[in-house]
Amino acid sequence: MAMLGTTALLVALAKRPQWLQSRAMVAQLAVGSGLFAVVLPAVAVGIGQGWRLGTALCRLMYLLWYWSLFAQGLLVASGSCGSFWCRWDARSRRLAVAVWALALLLATPAALTSGTAAAPEPSCLRRSVDMLSPVNLLHLGLCFCLFLLLPAALPVAALAVPRWRARWAPDVAASWVFLALWVPHGAALAMELLLHARLLPQSCGTFQHFDYALGLSEALGVLHCCLGPAAVLLAARLCRTAPGTGPSPHGIPIASAP
Repeated sequence: MAMLGTTALLVALAKRPQWLQSRAMVAQLAVGSGLFAVVLPAVAVGIGQGWRLGTALCRLMYLLWYWSLFAQGLLVASGSCGSFWCRWDARSRRLAVAVWALALLLATPAALTSGTAAAPEPSCLRRSVDMLSPVNLLHLGLCFCLFLLLPAALPVAALAVPRWRARWAPDVAASWVFLALWVPHGAALAMELLLHARLLPQSCGTFQHFDYALGLSEALGVLHCCLGPAAVLLAARLCRTAPGTGPSPHGIPIASAP
């Protein structure tokens, strides 16, 4: 479903290049969700049959996983705070290179903290180091910024800077689906840290319920790779068919003349 949605979005962008105002951002979001979806079959096979591809590929999988997440988060933030993606010029190309390079750098701690375990069956773990190790704390801090602080900061910034809010297009607003779906996982990671730091009551039942909550929150976030493209397509379609509007030569919806 994720690959179908991503393909449909890319085909729509290719066939109707003036359909979306922030088409450069949307195209990169589609690439990010496609990159995320590529690793899902390996995750599913590892869960169902045990991870038998070794530690190196396990770390590569988590590197790609978080690279796509950080890239999409940075794209949503930049698209919400300016008109950087209204055209594909030299400035936006430099910004795209910076976004993807920074996202790769931010994803590196995730690769360093992941690893494999042999018992009771081979598995690829998101965290194979001590919870309070410096590299894991760095990774958790980056996840908090992406999954919790960024969704909270963008609405505040929009209220503080009205000109940013005035530039929002439906495709920019639809891209917030990504942040909304990952907020519960950010909260679950915060609880995990508090549990292991012994700042919350500890018992077998507590850890068991927390494991269910962590898995469900991550499953909800995974849905972004199929719901995100669908939301952007729907928003663009509604904007295009709304009465009294039409696409400008630059793809920006404008009111029809009376």
